[in-house]
Amino acid sequence: MRYAGDDDPEKCTARKLARFDLVELHRSDRATPYGVVLNPHAEQALSPADATETLVALDCSWESAGEARFSLPGEHRALPYLVAANPVNFGRPMQLTTVEALAAALVILGDRPHAEQVLSKFTWGETFLELNDEPLRRYADCEDSADVVAIQAEYLDR
Repeated sequence: MRYAGDDDPEKCTARKLARFDLVELHRSDRATPYGVVLNPHAEQALSPADATETLVALDCSWESAGEARFSLPGEHRALPYLVAANPVNFGRPMQLTTVEALAAALVILGDRPHAEQVLSKFTWGETFLELNDEPLRRYADCEDSADVVAIQAEYLDR
């Protein structure tokens, strides 16, 4: 996880995951390993075709999450439509915490048990999986990014 350190340390999901040794925090772009980078500004959606050993998330405040922040080397992928369960943005589409984004990516990439493990450290973690159960299962069954985008369109049309 690329850790920017610009949000409230008490609410920082990345720091909590690091305390439980569930992620490695990297404080510079250079130190962050190459991999699939979760980037809301990416032109291609994350799909099971992106299965990789290294998944990279950026932990920063929403105020500083502009496109320039995502300068990490790697294959950049956007998450499809999902709804937040965190207390700050509950019910808001696409306003996920870093742990929600990481867990969603893990489910889409076929590692639901790992997603459940990282979310288990948060009182609202199970709620995230419940709220997004249907779309996450559908996205995980896709073959590629185009399939994910087609399913996402169904949710956006609702």
